[in-house]
Order: sequence, then C-alpha cells, then structure tokens
Amino acid sequence: MKKASILLITFLMFTMGFAQTNPANNAMSQRRYLPAGMGYHIVWVDQFKGNTLDTTKWNVRGVGPRRVGYNSAEAVKVEDGFLKLYALKKGDSVLAGAVGTARHFNTKYGYFECRAQLQKSSGVWGAFWIQSSKISQGEDPSTYGSEMDIFEYFAEMGNDTITHAVHWAYGPNMHSVGPMKSYLKGLSQGFHIYGFEWTPEKYAFYIDGFKFHEMTQGISNIEEYMILSMELPGKPENLARTVFPDVFIVDWVKVYKK
Repeated sequence: MKKASILLITFLMFTMGFAQTNPANNAMSQRRYLPAGMGYHIVWVDQFKGNTLDTTKWNVRGVGPRRVGYNSAEAVKVEDGFLKLYALKKGDSVLAGAVGTARHFNTKYGYFECRAQLQKSSGVWGAFWIQSSKISQGEDPSTYGSEMDIFEYFAEMGNDTITHAVHWAYGPNMHSVGPMKSYLKGLSQGFHIYGFEWTPEKYAFYIDGFKFHEMTQGISNIEEYMILSMELPGKPENLARTVFPDVFIVDWVKVYKK
C-alpha cells in the first residue's frame, strides 16, 4: 500500500508538471502583441467587400499548370465580405485559387497580417506568404529577397498546428529555415489572426497576438509582394483524403508601418 501511494504521488506530480509545461499554445511567451502597441499604423488594407476581387490591389496569380492541377480564376471568389480560395474538381482536373499583389503593391519591412479560416482537408493547404520577384537571380537574400511563408496549414500534420518557413536563393544552392511549427488550441476551427513582422534585423511570426518564432537568417532588404493561396501537392496520391470542394477563407489583410 505504501509503495502504491508513492507511485500514485509520483504519477500525479509528473502529470501536473507535464500540464504546466505544455500550455494550450507553444508561443515564445503568453504575452499578446498588437501592431499599434508595437508602434505600427495601417498603410494598406483590403476587407474584401463587394462581390469581385479588387483588381487595383490583387490579381489572380499564376493561372495555368500548378503541380498536380491548375491555378484558376474559377477557384477565386469574393462574396459575403470574404475572399474564398478553393480547391475543387472540374472533370478530371483539380483547380486551386491564388491571388497576389505583385502588380500593385510591393513593399519592404513592416507588420503584415490576415484574419483567416483554414481549409479542412489534408492534401491541399492554405498559405499566406511574401515573395521576391528576384529570388532566383542570386544567392544573397539582402539583394535578391526571400520567400517568407507567414503560414502554411497542412491538416495531415494534426489539428491546430501550422508551419512557417523562409527560403532564399532558388536553385541548386537554395537555403531554407523551417518548417517551424506552431500549436494553438482551436486553430483549425474558426477565424484567427496571422501576423508577421519584417524588420532589417529579424522576422517574427504571430498568431492571435502571440509571438511563436523569431529568426535573423535570410533577411530580405528589397521590396516584395504578398500572396494568398490554396496550394496543391506534387503527387496525385496526396489528394486521396482531400474532400472537394475545400476552401481557405480570408476576412481581411492589413499592412502596417512604423
């Protein structure tokens, strides 16, 4: 009986300690940050009002072949105050939606955020990212820029988990940092705010105001553009568990400067 009591106490202490060290999110701290409190003010915004994409801010991106399917304007809709980027079947083809600001808004440094609801299926994935038009022209990210994956959601990695990454020097000597994983209870349900801070010294990744990761590698010092996309995998078998149609929904996008 005495031995059993000791074992029970040890088990309870272990589980209590586990619960204390594994909160509902794995952020760097439990402090919440707001752009205004960090000295930022809004310089660009789209709330997706009306029933058409605002083509003074965005264009449908990369129309044509994309991995196992196609990027198509048919998979991009603006309705009910939301941008909806679909993955859908049309006959034997798989279509996906993507939009970008390359022709309208390029900038460097600032705080970037969107309020979005993630797709439900595995196989396809929603993404919010920043891209350089020069990334394949050289290996110095300061001069040629980098791809900043503010977030990607791969449902097959588990509920409530998203990833972040940075890539530069497209080609045989490409460099990458990540994927960095973030966990936040309830992330796979409803809308959440995804933020990204880009300064001359660092990148930082936020969800609902919590800072999850910070890094100093691959810093771009050139103007780049934003992309929102529903991505397709490289192999047809990766779509085996995808439920079509699926949709990545964006409520708004905001860009802030100091």
